[in-house]
Amino acid sequence: MHLLKLSESKWSLVLCALFVCAAIFELDAKEQRMTPGTTSTLKKPKLGRTTNKRQRVEMVKPKIKPSAAAQTKTSLTQVLGRGVFKKVGETLSVQTGDTLSLRCRGKPVQWSFPPLVEEDEGRLMIVQQERFSLLTLVNTTVADTGEYTCYPMNCEDRDCRREYNKATNVFIFFPDPRELFIPSSSHYEIIQLRSNWPAVLPCQVTSPEAKVTLHREFPPEEVAVDGTEISFNNRKGFTIHRPQPHHAGVLQCVANLGNLMQSSTKYILSYVNYPMAPPVPVIQASSSSVAVGDNLRVTCAALGERDVYMEFNWEYPAQQIGRPLYTEETMIPVSGEASRQQFQSVLQVDEVRDVDQGMYTCTAQNLQGAKSVSITVKVVSKVKAKKLRV
Repeated sequence: MHLLKLSESKWSLVLCALFVCAAIFELDAKEQRMTPGTTSTLKKPKLGRTTNKRQRVEMVKPKIKPSAAAQTKTSLTQVLGRGVFKKVGETLSVQTGDTLSLRCRGKPVQWSFPPLVEEDEGRLMIVQQERFSLLTLVNTTVADTGEYTCYPMNCEDRDCRREYNKATNVFIFFPDPRELFIPSSSHYEIIQLRSNWPAVLPCQVTSPEAKVTLHREFPPEEVAVDGTEISFNNRKGFTIHRPQPHHAGVLQCVANLGNLMQSSTKYILSYVNYPMAPPVPVIQASSSSVAVGDNLRVTCAALGERDVYMEFNWEYPAQQIGRPLYTEETMIPVSGEASRQQFQSVLQVDEVRDVDQGMYTCTAQNLQGAKSVSITVKVVSKVKAKKLRV
């Protein structure tokens, strides 16, 4: 038995030795495969570089930032329900009493809307989300009719400005069977007709289906709307493109829809012949050197249109001490030009004194602007004046 146990222990030692040798040979083979110059495809990794190609691509992939155009681009949609949107056109009709919901894409954006909506803050709510702004108006009325505009904002730090050329707008009608015109607090509105500027009678209707005509109070008649001299737009009203004196008077709009007929606010139109440009005055003195005691005349003249307002104002040296001077203004027709005339103002200085020496300035002004011209006058003694004449 003792011999059998001894032989078993020897075999166990032999097997352990064999396992140890096998392990040593395996380690030597791995080292040979890791050394340069071998034909193995395994390579020793280099410091500072990852062996995971997928991870390397993700690390160097650049982040794409949205362009300025993409950030400021806007689109306007009407929210009809949860997750239900409708792109709006130039106009939109919403029944009075319903809730208006508009969504404008962009960040940040700013809204503009009719004045009566802005004054009633309790019905209006605007929420700016991550990518869009939501405007909600509840308990709508005919007075909410008008243009709603969404402006993308261009911000640098805290300084923001509207991008007017990238704005999106829609004109919204709020029809009501009892009101065909947007209500007004005044019965009369004065509109100035300028000869060089279109005039608008802002009788805006609440329904795009209403038929609107223009009428004169005296003599009572319907005014012809030919689309050229006078045109109508249900979002603006009537436009007189080239106002003339015969357009002046009291006018009002009349709207018809079904069995309902209503009249708008009365518009009092007054005609003003506006000049084409600011005046260009010319100044001239009777003499650039005047003797003490003599009289001086300084003339300021400017061309202008007939029946056009023009005003002259003077500044002169003795004005500082309160010395009063006299002016005479006249209008002289221009030969061969029936529509133009010359305006003239003459400043008269009687018995010139030493205090009258200096600069004389004339300012001519009309409804388009003002312009000034100046001239310098010297005052000398009578003895010196005689010598100069000789």
